[in-house]
Amino acid sequence: MTERRDFLKAGALAFPAILTGQSDAKPIKVGLVGCGGRGSGAASQALKADDFAQLHAVADIDQSRIDNCLERLKKVAGPKVKVEPQNQFLGLDAFKKVIDSGVDVVLLATPPGFRPQHLRACIEAGKHVFCEKPVAVDAPGIRSVLETAKLATEKKVSLVTGFCWRYSNYIRATFDQVHQGTIGDIVAYYATYYTSPVKPMPPASDRPAGMSDVEWMIRNWYNFTWLSGDGLVEQAVHSVDKIAWAMKDQPPVSCVAVGGRQIPAHGGNIFDHFEINYLYPNNVRAFLACRQMEGCYNENSDYIMGTKGVVTIGRGPMPRITGQNKWTFEGAKNDMYQAEHDALFASIRQGKPLNDGEWMATSSMLAIMGRMAAYTGQQITWEQALNSQEKLFPDTLDWKGTVAVPELARPGVTKFL
Repeated sequence: MTERRDFLKAGALAFPAILTGQSDAKPIKVGLVGCGGRGSGAASQALKADDFAQLHAVADIDQSRIDNCLERLKKVAGPKVKVEPQNQFLGLDAFKKVIDSGVDVVLLATPPGFRPQHLRACIEAGKHVFCEKPVAVDAPGIRSVLETAKLATEKKVSLVTGFCWRYSNYIRATFDQVHQGTIGDIVAYYATYYTSPVKPMPPASDRPAGMSDVEWMIRNWYNFTWLSGDGLVEQAVHSVDKIAWAMKDQPPVSCVAVGGRQIPAHGGNIFDHFEINYLYPNNVRAFLACRQMEGCYNENSDYIMGTKGVVTIGRGPMPRITGQNKWTFEGAKNDMYQAEHDALFASIRQGKPLNDGEWMATSSMLAIMGRMAAYTGQQITWEQALNSQEKLFPDTLDWKGTVAVPELARPGVTKFL
């Protein structure tokens, strides 16, 4: 997600016109929930996607994050940033105030644990939504999102996801080749997501005096499964999503997995490595290996093996197919992060709602399923995973309170619920 986090480094952005010359077009008011790097990047792209988009309201847990976000956005979007002080909201219920502020579109960029609740509130209120990935951290959250996706269809509002590879022109072209049979029948899929730690847990000595457990955990959200879902679910889910895409979003039969915590941490309860083996119908296998450690070999690639050839993504500048039907993507790569928002705002202007809800939930669940198998050491079926009663995210949350966080999972000891 480097492009989002560093969106300012490219300097001022020119805004392409979806409605060029239509000066009387109705503004599209945008609300942002979560003002960190990811949210700031999403807001920049949303404002770029439509000539008459305006940032109207924002929400976060920290006023300094709101201030920094707005300052950066004003540098690239100028007068499109129209957030008055009364539309800057703080707290765990701030998302509701954004929804009620008169916005048309809500960008959801908080830690993943919050997404099912935030998404449901937005869709119930009839708002269009850009929802970052993953869309939940547990099976109850996924079931909620699936219900919300159906509601979005009923309300005729757009729901676009942050699974950005689906909006990449060169990756879309590659998967079109796969689905057209260029490599024959898929035999196996191998994906890698080897990278450095994303948000290492600080030592307890860094915790300010008087800071509640909930605030401390939310400020270090990546390190707690109830907020992030673990690194597999929060980061490597992009690779999981490509596996799902190759399989035409049909779920696997089952999976087994290994994983653990190799490098000791100061706190939190997430693993730093996983390897998942998914079994699909007809004995097709998909393998994902992910690791987040310093000083190790890094790679983010995909290898799709078929009866007539092999697709390679990530080992070179362009995806390519070797075998009976050789192919290489030719052309300029688009900005997939921008393309997500271009599609969302075009759908709003054209009155043709987009709904990524079902497959974005399936991809998120596929990653959660892998985590379940790794944490418990058991073989987990798709039906078991989707119907799991394990609820990580609490029904109620007190900013000054605490959350019961399980110890680091122990395969063979930790139970599947």
